[in-house]
Amino acid sequence: MTPGRAKIEAMMARGAEFLGARYAILGGAMSWVSERNLVAAISNAGGFGVIACGAMPPELLDKEITETKKLAREPFGVNLITMHPDIDDLVEVCARHEVGHVVLAGGLPSARSIAAIKAYGARLICFAPALALAKKLVRSGVDALVIEGSEAGGHIGPVSTSVLAQEILPEMRDEVPVYIAGGIGRGHAIAAWLEVGAAGVQLGTRFVCATESIAHANFKRAFIRASARDAVASAQIDARLPVIPVRALKNKGTEEFIAKQREVAQLLDTGVLEMNAAQLEIEHFWAGALRRAVIDGDIENGSLMAGQSVGMVKSEEPVTAIIETLLDEAGDAIEVHQAGVMGA
Repeated sequence: MTPGRAKIEAMMARGAEFLGARYAILGGAMSWVSERNLVAAISNAGGFGVIACGAMPPELLDKEITETKKLAREPFGVNLITMHPDIDDLVEVCARHEVGHVVLAGGLPSARSIAAIKAYGARLICFAPALALAKKLVRSGVDALVIEGSEAGGHIGPVSTSVLAQEILPEMRDEVPVYIAGGIGRGHAIAAWLEVGAAGVQLGTRFVCATESIAHANFKRAFIRASARDAVASAQIDARLPVIPVRALKNKGTEEFIAKQREVAQLLDTGVLEMNAAQLEIEHFWAGALRRAVIDGDIENGSLMAGQSVGMVKSEEPVTAIIETLLDEAGDAIEVHQAGVMGA
């Protein structure tokens, strides 16, 4: 092990200990992609895999956790969407399986969800889209934060990782472990975030083309061919319908989402749907479109959710190789930086 690599592992020790993993590298929860095979592979390689529950009903999540346990030798977590209509039952499934870490995404969690997760002894991780909300989450009992910027794939906020991290990290890094996400494709970025106090990082796009990923060959080829500028954020066409933007590779499915927004907005206007139901309609659209791309390989009409780091995905390779490359790159970056400081 090089001195730089040893330094990186020491710098991420706090974040790794919190996760119960060797390395403080979280696998981003990607619906249809972050299932038992990829999740177990990430955890077994020293990272921390996270099951993407997405729109799963409780019985399906129960099965997914059961099957992941058979494959994973190391701890893994579960990501739940706060607006899921069966969120209480999903938390109960996690409790029954004694899932050690639960990640809540897709909006501010309710006090009920936080209490239920904490009551059975799990550690709770939440996304912090702003400093005020980060502080509120920690006061509410959240144990760790993820700062994810707009460079990320899937559902995104309006602020870039670099700006969001500057705002939140200095204020919160001493309070709870903080993991940085969005736009991370190489180890140099990992080293940079660790140097300014991050406990670790989260990567999603980088793992899509892992050998262990069940994503269709067409889906993987689209990633390998893509450049950063191909991953674009979806447009919101009606201000009355608050739709969280989604970053994905542009295709025919992107245009279909605009049509879907118009359809749902009309149903909202006529009173056929209430706001919460309208938002769920949008979520179900994404779940179906993503499945068509990831599972069926329909890369024209499906959703190719991808972060801007997709341009750094060059080939299909095992998870272990991906993680080792990232850590070696991070170690090299630290050595170069330290040599520069000493030579100054």
